[in-house]
Amino acid sequence: MTEKRPPAFFLADATGLDFLNSIATPVETPVEWINSGEDLLSWLKAAGLAPEPVLDGFQKASVPGELDAVAAQARALREWFRGFVHKHKGKPLASEALDELTPLNKILARDEEFVQIVARDGTEADAGASGLKRQAQRRWRSPETLLLPIARSMSDLVCTDDFSHVKACEGAACTMLFIDRTRGHARRWCSMAVCGNRAKAQAHRDRAKEAGQPLQRSRKH
Repeated sequence: MTEKRPPAFFLADATGLDFLNSIATPVETPVEWINSGEDLLSWLKAAGLAPEPVLDGFQKASVPGELDAVAAQARALREWFRGFVHKHKGKPLASEALDELTPLNKILARDEEFVQIVARDGTEADAGASGLKRQAQRRWRSPETLLLPIARSMSDLVCTDDFSHVKACEGAACTMLFIDRTRGHARRWCSMAVCGNRAKAQAHRDRAKEAGQPLQRSRKH
């Protein structure tokens, strides 16, 4: 049930992969974080992909079922991109893969992003630097435009990251993907605190079993 669902995971070090992990099996049971339009708004907010006033505006102004339909499109986009990532992960992405990205390019073509000059906040101002900066903004004309920042995060993954370092978690039941940005690219788990520790505990049990040693059990009080 939704009320028992854990917060969405952002462990992939790439937002495009975090989106794929919006349905995952972190601990045995699959969890879907985008079941509905309201879920989609919550995920976009947690991911920082859309301004909060925009999300609030769509939540208040959308007709019944409108956001749910966009969430269904988001899930379809997610599963299409999952197939692409699984096909190409672990090796450099060749230019020939462009033909497979037509669905993504069609969504990106809808974007109405533009640039505005805005004031820097106090934390950004450097001595001698301009107090102004350029900032990308977007026209959010309909709920379907909520797909645009998701598509942009996918394009960032495809165009700026090395697919050689895209990996699937080695956890036995885990379905999460991530990009390995560690030195030496030795990352194996979505999270050391979850799948890593679980694997270490299983390895300990396996070694004890092979050695014929009894496993320690917690005492009952």
